[in-house]
Amino acid sequence: MLTNKQHELLVFINERIRETGVSPSFDEMKEALDLKSKSGIHRLITALEERGFIRRLPHRARALEVLQMPDGMTAEAKAAPPPRGFRPAVVDANFNRRPPASQPLRQSPPSGAVTGAAFLPVLGRIAAGTPIEAIQHEVDRFAAPEAFLGGGEHYILEVQGESMINAGIHDGDYAVIQRCDDAGGGDIVVALVDEEEATLKRLRKKGGSIALEAANPAYETRIYGPDRVRVQGKLVGLMRKY
Repeated sequence: MLTNKQHELLVFINERIRETGVSPSFDEMKEALDLKSKSGIHRLITALEERGFIRRLPHRARALEVLQMPDGMTAEAKAAPPPRGFRPAVVDANFNRRPPASQPLRQSPPSGAVTGAAFLPVLGRIAAGTPIEAIQHEVDRFAAPEAFLGGGEHYILEVQGESMINAGIHDGDYAVIQRCDDAGGGDIVVALVDEEEATLKRLRKKGGSIALEAANPAYETRIYGPDRVRVQGKLVGLMRKY
């Protein structure tokens, strides 16, 4: 049995996914339900998840899947194709943009491409400064040197901002990220804050709190409770266009 607000939110999420293929942001949910804060949305989503109506998709920001509606019918939410508007430049003459995204992530490079490279998805921009809304769609693919990569999955994000400049990470760089859901203190990570905003920061664990530390004195370190921050990957390499 759902409360009125839980039912209202579930219907809104399902309709938005049907229309756009993307789940709504927390701000959009807050506005649609006329709530004063996003904490109320967090509680409603958790309740819907616990009751088996929705689930959060791992390693993706703002990604919800509707599993069923209150009448027991399966929700038919079809994903829309990823947007193609953001087309970053090739990082270097030795790095080649990948052929169509339908091909496997790692493959033999095309004729003329640099050897010892793996094609990785570019998932959008990541803030090195004030957190920005997380990007969840693949927008391009680049070849990254195999020397950057260890085991597991990897992806690329374009850095926006200068809060990590003293760590050698500049605005416009391309960060090679290894997917993971945990990291050690001192690692530079992709941190998802409140399930809505992503930022690139150095992770510090202080007692029961998590600190996201900038590498620029002009930016303050931000402290969060452990339930507000989710690690989505750690930095393993950097590419820069000159």
